[in-house]
Amino acid sequence: MEWKASHILVASQDLARRLRQEIKQGARFEEMARKHSTCPSKSSGGDLGWFGEGKMVKAFEDAVKKLGVGSISDPVRTQFGYHIIKVTGKR
Repeated sequence: MEWKASHILVASQDLARRLRQEIKQGARFEEMARKHSTCPSKSSGGDLGWFGEGKMVKAFEDAVKKLGVGSISDPVRTQFGYHIIKVTGKR
């Protein structure tokens, strides 16, 4: 199985929760990634492209596996910070 996902990476859980709420209320995920993410993927709206099993850290991969296409995760903590993940494809 492969997944395609985008994410927003921030330093605090509070900021991640606030951004997720704004997205749920209609803010565009890609715009929020460009504005707030600390990951280099922010220049492409948070797009991480396609990846297979074992390519992402475990907590990130576990969250992606549970989400349906188009779903947005609760904040996911990894050693990099807090991620808001949007699954954009599965194959």
